[in-house]
Amino acid sequence: MIEALHYTFIQNALIAGVLVSLAAGIIGSLIVVNRMVFLAGGIAHSSYGGIGMALYFGFPIFLGASLFSVAVALLIAWFTLHQRHRTDSFIGLVWAVGMAVGVIFVDLTPGYNVDLMSYLFGSILAVSRSDLTSMALLLLVILFAVHRWYREFLAVSYDSDYAALRGIPTRMIYTSILVLAALTVVVSIKVVGLILVIALMTIPTYIAERRTKTLYGMMMLSGLLAALFTLVGLVFSYRYDLTSGACIILVAAVGLLIDTGIRTLGRMKG
Repeated sequence: MIEALHYTFIQNALIAGVLVSLAAGIIGSLIVVNRMVFLAGGIAHSSYGGIGMALYFGFPIFLGASLFSVAVALLIAWFTLHQRHRTDSFIGLVWAVGMAVGVIFVDLTPGYNVDLMSYLFGSILAVSRSDLTSMALLLLVILFAVHRWYREFLAVSYDSDYAALRGIPTRMIYTSILVLAALTVVVSIKVVGLILVIALMTIPTYIAERRTKTLYGMMMLSGLLAALFTLVGLVFSYRYDLTSGACIILVAAVGLLIDTGIRTLGRMKG
C-alpha cells in the first residue's frame, strides 16, 4: 500500500475518505440522537433521482444530486413536522419514487454507459480534485454550523419541547439537520455509495454514543472512528481488489462487534 501513495488517485481517495468521514461522524451524531436515521435513509436513496436528472440534462452530478436531495430534505421536514403520524408511509414513498425517477432518467439518457454500481456502492478511486473541494467546503460549513449553533442543536436533540419554550427555533434547527444530512449523503456517494452511506453515518456514531457523555464528544469520536474505518477499508480494498464502499462498511461492522465484545467482557468481569 505504501508504494500506492505515489499515485494521485490514491492520494485523492485517502483525503476524500477523511473529509467525508469527519462530516459523516458529526452529522451522523445529530441524526442518531434526533432519531432521524430512517429519514436520512429516505434522503439517501431518493438522491439517485438527482443523479439521473443531472445525467439526462447534462449538468454536474454533484449539483443535481445536491439540489434534488435538499428539496427532498425540505419536503420531508415539512411533512414530518405537520403529519408526524404518517411519517413512515411518506418516507417509504419518497424512497421508492426518488430511485424510480433516477432509473427512468438514466434509461432516457442517450449514450449513457457508466456503471450504476459506482453510485450505489461507491467509487472512491474516481474522486477528482473538484470533488475534494466540494467535500472540504461541506465539512467547513458543518463545522461552522455546529460551532455557531451547538447549544441549539443540543437543546433540540435532547428536549425539543423545552427548547421551544425557551424560544429556540426548533423547526428551523430540525430542518437544517436534514439539509446538512442531505448534503453529506451527496458527497459520500463517491466514497461508500448511496446504499451504504447510512451505515457510515450510524455505525461509528453508535460506538461513540456508548463511549462518550456529551454530544460534542460523540461527534468528535464518531468522526475519528469513521475516518479510521474508512482508511482501513481502503487498505483492504486496494490489497484484495474489492469494492471500496463495501470494505469500509464491513470494517466498521467488525469494529462494532469488537466494541460490543469488549463491553460485554467488561460487564461480565464487573
